[in-house]
Amino acid sequence: MAIADLPFDLSSLTVFLAVCDNGSMAAAARALKVTQPAISQTIADLENRLGTTLFDRNVRPLALTPSGTVLRQYAQGMLAEVRLVATGIQKMRLGRVPQLRMGVVDSLARALSTSISDFMYERVGRLIVHAGLTETHATALLTRQIDCVIGVDEMEDVSGLERWPLFEEPYLLLYPEQETPPRDTQELRDFLGRQPFIRFSQRSRTGAEIERFLRRLRIDVPFQQEFDLPYGVYATCRNRGVAITTPLCLYEAGYTQDCGLLCHPLPAPAFHRRLTLVVRRREFGRFPLDLALFLREQLKQEVMPALGTLFPAFVQQMRVLN
Repeated sequence: MAIADLPFDLSSLTVFLAVCDNGSMAAAARALKVTQPAISQTIADLENRLGTTLFDRNVRPLALTPSGTVLRQYAQGMLAEVRLVATGIQKMRLGRVPQLRMGVVDSLARALSTSISDFMYERVGRLIVHAGLTETHATALLTRQIDCVIGVDEMEDVSGLERWPLFEEPYLLLYPEQETPPRDTQELRDFLGRQPFIRFSQRSRTGAEIERFLRRLRIDVPFQQEFDLPYGVYATCRNRGVAITTPLCLYEAGYTQDCGLLCHPLPAPAFHRRLTLVVRRREFGRFPLDLALFLREQLKQEVMPALGTLFPAFVQQMRVLN
């Protein structure tokens, strides 16, 4: 249907509701500060386009016909929605987002949840945060179920997105303190073959990257146990097992230096994980840039010192990205 074919516009609905609320066309004219003939003409044109009578003009105050009652019910809702749209646009122009749905990878919940909340208080009317797997969030972003993602997948093969790198960290080997860590790829192969190898879920980006890393080294480890959450991997290793994980994953899980587990560099070429803020291009103005700059500063000032204390051997391999 073309715009010209619509039976009413917002102005005519406003006039119609003014007549309903004020009980007469003369009173509606005074309320809207226009002439009564202008009100009468607008109502007549609206009735003509709808092909029905909206008011019973034989009674005072004017009474709605059944058709008028239906229109009033819908018109009130439509104008309320339009006002919300106008308010949202004004807030966006002033740098405030009416609603934001964000996906945050599980391993960042402890590190950034408070910072994200602080940033959003003055800038977002309603914030909805979904924690979970990056792959799930990526799909939700592309289908417009969420608006931005902080995760491991940059979705570099998808056009129409903005990407703001935040943080890079190494993968490392987590193992019981009584064990001797492997020194080369062959020893790593043997080491993982002797211990129960605890995996991140294959549904997760982190789990998929670890599997690709093992395939590159031609290390084939039988599948035994795997977990979606960093805490599941960490807790199971404390009970029995080894894992390939990252400082942020261990920080999220509550790792302590007296937990009976040690961290060691992987005896292989550098293997890193990058965390990135991804949003749909040009939908939120400079808001994503402001958020990225804020999160980088929080990572530098708050998270890096904590990670440095827990994982001093990996400080040089962790960095906030620009």
